[in-house]
Amino acid sequence: MDSVSTLRVALDLDGSLEYLANSMADLAQALERRSDLDLVRYRSRSARQSPSEATVPGRRLYEPLWRHSWGPPLDGLIEGLEVVHVAGVATPPTRRAPLIISVDDLRPLRRRRSDTQRVVQLARAVRRGATLVVASHAARHEVQSTLGLERSEVVVVKPVVGHVSPTRDGSRLVIAVAGETARLVEMLPALTTLHRERHMEMDVVGSSTLQTLLAGTVLEGRLIPRSRASDVLSRARVVVSLTDGARFPSFAVAALAAGVPVVALASTTVREVLSGSAELVDSPGEAVEAVVEVWDDTPRRRILTAAGVVRAGDYSATSVASAYAQLYHSLVERVAS
Repeated sequence: MDSVSTLRVALDLDGSLEYLANSMADLAQALERRSDLDLVRYRSRSARQSPSEATVPGRRLYEPLWRHSWGPPLDGLIEGLEVVHVAGVATPPTRRAPLIISVDDLRPLRRRRSDTQRVVQLARAVRRGATLVVASHAARHEVQSTLGLERSEVVVVKPVVGHVSPTRDGSRLVIAVAGETARLVEMLPALTTLHRERHMEMDVVGSSTLQTLLAGTVLEGRLIPRSRASDVLSRARVVVSLTDGARFPSFAVAALAAGVPVVALASTTVREVLSGSAELVDSPGEAVEAVVEVWDDTPRRRILTAAGVVRAGDYSATSVASAYAQLYHSLVERVAS
């Protein structure tokens, strides 16, 4: 594209809820490499961390208002903006520039209360013209239903999954838990048997609330905080993903990128994201059986590894940046027409 079609886009670096990396920072790097965009990095909740980031006058004063989609328009505080893209709790109004809100956590929407702050905030932003972006078609249907939105008001764009180095000679079973703690509890007896009979070492990636559940089990003391998620992948031979779909299964996709076979408890979102690249199961019992099969079957592991690496490429920063650039241009053209 020529210079006439270059868009000035503001990207909020404080928006990422991803624990493998700051996905908005990864996206920013890829967007900056594009000749059709002039990227303005800014932070809605924290101070600047680099001279390359824009200063937002009055940020500390306005950020509480932006949590409710109130306050001064961001394109009145930063000059020349044509698109504003956020992904966190701050959703500032805009005067003319299209506002894009990436919604990567459906838990506040699942409370099914019309007065939930996040529901009110997003509904208000959409009424003012904002476009919501979600990570899957399953999430799109859920957001549309919860907020009563039209299809055109919610767009699907794959998220950036943080880069991790390829895993070499992994030897541990890694279980990533997000909202499915009861399923992990169901698996504990079988996991204990695997540990005792096969000396299989295991790690669990999850929240600190899992510590109580793991007390007294073979997994005691092996809870890995999510801040160390990328480190634990370097030790994994097989990853088990237990997620309720409220959040994108980023750990599973990162495992695919690292060349680690994945066994995943199926949900609508998981099937959409991982089908054909991971072993999908319907119950904790099937998950344990699949772990044993994948652990021992070298040809099967190679097939899953190859398919996983290809699938993970769809979530690379370059691929996602291309999709967002197309969205930015289409929204600006819509406003102009």
